[in-house]
Amino acid sequence: MKSILNRCDSARVPFDWTINPYRGCEFGCKYCYARYTHEYMEIDGSEFERKIYVKKDAGPLLVHDLREKYSYVSAGSGPDEEKPEHIAIGTATDPYQPAEREYGVTRACLEELAKREGLSISVITKSNQIVRDIDLFKKIAERSELALNVTITTLRAGLARLLEPRAPRPDLRVAAVRQLREAGLHVGVSASPLIPGITDRDGELEAVGEAVAAAGAQWFFSGVLFLMPSSAKQFLPFIREKFPRLAKQYETWYANEAYAPEEYRKKIAERVARIKQKYGFISRPMDEARRAVPRAQLKLGWDAPAVAAQLTGMRSCAAG
Repeated sequence: MKSILNRCDSARVPFDWTINPYRGCEFGCKYCYARYTHEYMEIDGSEFERKIYVKKDAGPLLVHDLREKYSYVSAGSGPDEEKPEHIAIGTATDPYQPAEREYGVTRACLEELAKREGLSISVITKSNQIVRDIDLFKKIAERSELALNVTITTLRAGLARLLEPRAPRPDLRVAAVRQLREAGLHVGVSASPLIPGITDRDGELEAVGEAVAAAGAQWFFSGVLFLMPSSAKQFLPFIREKFPRLAKQYETWYANEAYAPEEYRKKIAERVARIKQKYGFISRPMDEARRAVPRAQLKLGWDAPAVAAQLTGMRSCAAG
């Protein structure tokens, strides 16, 4: 039987289950690490934003999966601190990409989640369309743990259009953060990925932090660009065309490695820490739970390397 809720068993990822209502993403972000998911179907990663697959009958499938698969007590919970298994929505494709307006798969899933209690759920998106579902988020939050994450990599509209061609403008995403917070929901912001030489100039990451703090964001995080081979095939030619001054740096850093140099990543981590301290961002909701539970299953705001490391070896997780 088909499934919409897919298990991730590794301690290397910050969630237990994934829901990805679509395969492929129309936003077409040049750096997207999830392009490799199309390769499972023997489709080139360049088709990721052009061939979108809709997961039909998501509502009935989720009813079945929650009944047959989901555990309201995670495997890592102790007898005195039971924790529900965490469901992450949007780990491989954006749940609020344009197709959602027509097909409503994400909303169908949320409608089923709102009927239950004792769940642990997070959502991550680049779209201000997320505010459409405030009514359902309120219902879910009354009965379950819920954390919403909006990704904003830069405030520069022109740069965002170049990097994330069909994603909503940064100011619309900031406005969505404000609207979600005004509705009483728990909301944070991801500034991931931070792109070396492009979104890391002095004050840029800090400006994102300042803007989202003013909008009411409760937490903030950012990690440096991670390039899997399928993503590098698309992103490195883009760099050579649009940012030729950076071509040599990227070829040195990413030609044979998925990660930027450790020293650079450490400096960015220190910048993020200063931003969090300056604006009083709290820990992400599941960070405390992650420290208490040996298996880092409830961390909110996953980083691409950890997710990709797991998804690469698990088709079911990627397809979720």
